[in-house]
Amino acid sequence: MRIHIATDHAGLDFSRHLIEHLTEAGHDVVDHGPQSYDALDDYPAFCINAAQAVVNDQTAGTEALGVVFGGSGNGEQMAANKVVGARAALVWSLNTATLAREHNDANVISIGARQHTIEETISFIDAFIAEPFSADERHVRRIRQLGEYETTRDIAGKNIVR
Repeated sequence: MRIHIATDHAGLDFSRHLIEHLTEAGHDVVDHGPQSYDALDDYPAFCINAAQAVVNDQTAGTEALGVVFGGSGNGEQMAANKVVGARAALVWSLNTATLAREHNDANVISIGARQHTIEETISFIDAFIAEPFSADERHVRRIRQLGEYETTRDIAGKNIVR
């Protein structure tokens, strides 16, 4: 599987460990940056590029997921979710990692590098990658509604306030 990763300065050390771990596990890892430490770098472009690459790969039929991380993971998740077709989930436990895939068919996860050890982070990522989407009708319906709103700014019959 192709795994797109991105971070900011807070997660740069994590990214090096993760690239090594994921590569050893047989994944094709694409690093969207940064390549060097800069305490004043800005995460949005890195995370948007990673999320867009995931969406592009999936649209082309390539199996791909993404991992973005920074100090808390919050801003990185917000950035990734600006990409049409990205479904980025903030992960802070094994349960949230597996549910992100099982219930939400998340294609990107965001993790706070200052909130977890590298070992915890690796366990979250491995669980996320291993968990399949359940394809239960209720989850498919909800994901479809998110996509509908993303493209039309409405969800038919759901009283979306404008």
